[in-house]
Amino acid sequence: MDPRDLRERLRRLQEPQGYFFNRDEARTLELLEGLLVNVDRYGYMSCPCRLASGDRDRDADIICPCAYREADVREYGSCYCGLYVSREWNEERVPRVYVPERRPPERFSA
Repeated sequence: MDPRDLRERLRRLQEPQGYFFNRDEARTLELLEGLLVNVDRYGYMSCPCRLASGDRDRDADIICPCAYREADVREYGSCYCGLYVSREWNEERVPRVYVPERRPPERFSA
């Protein structure tokens, strides 16, 4: 599977839920490639913007879409990575701001 195939598969699942891919295609494809790399590396789609431990249970909160996406998109219009965004964010009807990390520090890999 390549990033474009993954985008189409995920798009069909996520758009009906109100989650859209960032319209910056280069950025989106780069992030999707990162997800595919992590599938090869860990066996699951760990967030490409965070350091995974390689332990699926420990990383459960950062398997894409991560546990923080809903709150991030609701509050900022974008997830931490900028992969998933709201329709309003893509249409530039909400300000584009830095999305702070919600993952508790104790969950970071050591």
